[in-house]
Amino acid sequence: MITSARNQFSGEVAEAKHGAVNDEVTLRLAGGQEIVATVTSESARRLGLASGKKAVAMVKASSVIVMVDVDVSKVSARNAISGKVTNVTKGAVNTDVTVTDDTGLAISAIITNSSAERLGLVVGKPAAAIFKASSVIVAVDG
Repeated sequence: MITSARNQFSGEVAEAKHGAVNDEVTLRLAGGQEIVATVTSESARRLGLASGKKAVAMVKASSVIVMVDVDVSKVSARNAISGKVTNVTKGAVNTDVTVTDDTGLAISAIITNSSAERLGLVVGKPAAAIFKASSVIVAVDG
């Protein structure tokens, strides 16, 4: 599977909470991290999302928010990965930032140059990559 999503995380479904309209699916990655996705109940059924099912979570880099000096337990987004900035590439308008946690999980974000400057993003700076469960696309083989 080849997609344009910069962030692709393979794992298996650890939990699926079924609802009338949407399901909440928790995907556990090899390093133990969890990515939470909200998908329609119809999509969860069609994809067969149940505990133990192998799946891939995808998040566009433009859907990732980068924060510094924050307690990630106090943000409303379900997905918050704390780590350090491991890459900063400034373009004409936007900056490509990578935040990597202590297990090596890397999340790419595209943010404005002014935001990168305001946050003082440099390689080695502690930061968090945050994205909503509704920003996660789930895929399975088959």
